[in-house]
Amino acid sequence: MMNEDSALNPAKIFVNPTEERFSDQYRKWQGIPSIEVSAKGRIFVNFYSGQEAEVGGNIMVLCTSDDHGNTFKSCTAVVEHPDSECRIYDPNLWIDPRNRLWMTWTQARGFNDGRSGVWVSICDNPDADALVWTEPRRIANGIMMNKPTVLKNGEWLFPCAIWCNQSGSVPAEDHGLQNEQFSNVYISQDEGKTFSLRGHADIPNRSFDEHMIVEKNDGTLWMLVRTFDGIGESFSTDGGFNWTLGRKSHIDGPCSRFHIRRLKSGRLLMINHYNFTEHIDIEDIMAQGDVKSWKGRSHLTAMLSDDDGETWKGFLLLDERNEVSYPDAKEADDGFIYVTYDWERVSQREILMARITEEDILKGKCETPGTGLKILVNKAMGK
Repeated sequence: MMNEDSALNPAKIFVNPTEERFSDQYRKWQGIPSIEVSAKGRIFVNFYSGQEAEVGGNIMVLCTSDDHGNTFKSCTAVVEHPDSECRIYDPNLWIDPRNRLWMTWTQARGFNDGRSGVWVSICDNPDADALVWTEPRRIANGIMMNKPTVLKNGEWLFPCAIWCNQSGSVPAEDHGLQNEQFSNVYISQDEGKTFSLRGHADIPNRSFDEHMIVEKNDGTLWMLVRTFDGIGESFSTDGGFNWTLGRKSHIDGPCSRFHIRRLKSGRLLMINHYNFTEHIDIEDIMAQGDVKSWKGRSHLTAMLSDDDGETWKGFLLLDERNEVSYPDAKEADDGFIYVTYDWERVSQREILMARITEEDILKGKCETPGTGLKILVNKAMGK
């Protein structure tokens, strides 16, 4: 029998596993993907999955492609916790400035144990024939499902959060971390060897945070946070120690994850729901259980900004269907922008990808040779 701190024990990484419980034919639910592309063009997509939605026993699955995303190999690696009450969730992929691939995930007992924890395993050579992963280590309290930000001064900022008690999910345990129930910023000043909690923002109406940080051209840090009424924001002018009073931003959203990142051109890329037709009913959401039925998650769209996020243009529609959500993206060395997202986590169980360019976004349609939309990465087919 595991003790109450089993979530503080590392999960196990299975490389190219053959166990039936990991296979596409066995899994019945999946979503929340992340994407990275190596220097030589290998595409990595991970997500979490299992037999039921967002419960103990959920696992992380990593898929890879060596042919530009035309085909994907499933279960290149799987992360599973030995305690069946612990779930592996909200994974992320990030290639750091040293070209190491960071595979991060969160683990907690049940849906929300009030502490969670960000864990990482690193692959020093993501282009190797055989991928080798370091032993998992815990780097922060909370949840980090979006990519870190590398500042101009070389510091690495990691956006981690502990859900506040008012976000629609009351923690099952009390670990005395109420003073960390914010959109937190962890910092590493030694290329990921050590981490410390630098500061936090307090955004009204936030829901499951899922925040991202952009360094503006003047050095100001701009944090965007998922909220019940769209997307909230806060700013820091001292490297993340102190943040302005949170407020609703000028960017709308259906209370869902979004993606924002600076491109090599200097423009900002945003993947978000745009011109969606439904907004959530907060009272209805609060009355639901841990796994909720969200509205408005349609019309997933890529857009660009030339003025540091003040205005947006382009608006390339990636997927118009309902229940497309949780985008992550990577600008690769081949000139393409790779976007991943999920569709119908319970019924269709599909992880999808788009391969686009800045020019396509500006034109609002895919015209560049090699682009593609709704590319299937993985589909769970358990009965």
